[in-house]
Amino acid sequence: MLLEFRASNYKSFQEELVFSLIPAPKQKGLDYSVLKILADKKQYKGLCSAVIYGPNASGKTNIISAMDAFKSIVLRGNIRNDANSVEPNVAARMLQLIPNYANSVPKPVMFSITFIESGLHINYSFSLDIGGFMDSEYKRKVLSESLKINKNLIFDRNEGLYFNSLEKIQDFFVNALEQNIDSAIELAKSNLHDEELFLANGFKTMFSSRLVAIITDWLEKKFMVIYRADSMRIIRKFSDPKEDSIYIEKTLTEAAGYFGLNSNALGYMFDRDTKDAMLYSIFQSNGKKKAIHAEVFESYGTIRFVNIFPLVMSALLNGGTLIVDEFDASIHPMALMSIINIFHNDDININHAQLVFNTHNPIFLNPNVFRRDEIKFVDRNDDTNLSTLYSLSDFGTTGIKGVRKNEDYMKNYFIDRYGAIKDIDFTPVFESLMDVGKVV
Repeated sequence: MLLEFRASNYKSFQEELVFSLIPAPKQKGLDYSVLKILADKKQYKGLCSAVIYGPNASGKTNIISAMDAFKSIVLRGNIRNDANSVEPNVAARMLQLIPNYANSVPKPVMFSITFIESGLHINYSFSLDIGGFMDSEYKRKVLSESLKINKNLIFDRNEGLYFNSLEKIQDFFVNALEQNIDSAIELAKSNLHDEELFLANGFKTMFSSRLVAIITDWLEKKFMVIYRADSMRIIRKFSDPKEDSIYIEKTLTEAAGYFGLNSNALGYMFDRDTKDAMLYSIFQSNGKKKAIHAEVFESYGTIRFVNIFPLVMSALLNGGTLIVDEFDASIHPMALMSIINIFHNDDININHAQLVFNTHNPIFLNPNVFRRDEIKFVDRNDDTNLSTLYSLSDFGTTGIKGVRKNEDYMKNYFIDRYGAIKDIDFTPVFESLMDVGKVV
């Protein structure tokens, strides 16, 4: 379960970005959408959802991009560019795109994440010197790195490497470490690499591969960050696929029926060239099944839903945190509302799944759908071009700027009470265009 993500000097977020899924204090009457989980015999609370608003180019996507870049760096274990990656978030594989372009001198990039997994409260953070914007030749360096388990510092990397409270994780030690721990510490201190994360390399090899596996497995399988959802395509794999065979996806077909797809089923066929199973629309005609590639036959909204829904299922079944850029694009609000309600349903969401997405649709600005601390805003300063993230709960509940539960959030947003909205008028553009065409 994700509790908090932080980043600084990431694209438009020059100052520290704090994305929190920890319930805000003093939210009276808002006891819904809160997940409770134990770690180290202590109970922690987390929000099961969040929605992010802001005008175009405000920095909403940069939040998701930062999470995706952080995940990518940790999983590959170094801060070198990844030339082999084809993921849509280019900044995750070309790190020179990360620093804010307005910096006059290079500033460190920082990432930090706090989450709960396998009964452990985990905090991992690092800061990087990767130069200035588009400086691909800069000699990069990990400036700092720290790991805390159940709020106990395990290691801290700055000018050197410091270990503390290793007895707190002795159940996770690699074989025979206890008898050789002093030697392992000295070896680790003398083998730090400027471009490599200690967690994914020395700590994993010499101290605790099990503990690192808990962290990386959560990042890889449960921290489901979908950057540029419009370019996403789910490709199924089968252990022993047969050519010309159709694999009907029963659950997906049933969900698509509720979504509005009633005339045909959905299934997968094995592609003999790519070895992938691609999505097809399946029809019954004259007693025989006929298949048409879904991207040719189905609407864009249906394809978007079909690609998203398996991720929703995975999050709910495995207790994942699903974070999606433009989750609602081309999907009807009623379908989205149903998915949101499922995450809010304590009887279904028993594995502490979370849903986070950005949107322009004001229908979710509703106190009966989202708590104040679940509604986030991103605003961008027109003079500095820097972004700021804040929550509706930051306004408090008293005073002139206070926000109360029974208020009309949508109306207040459109009259600019909360910021993160722009008054857009294209009239001057067309007036200028029409002037060009006038005959003098």
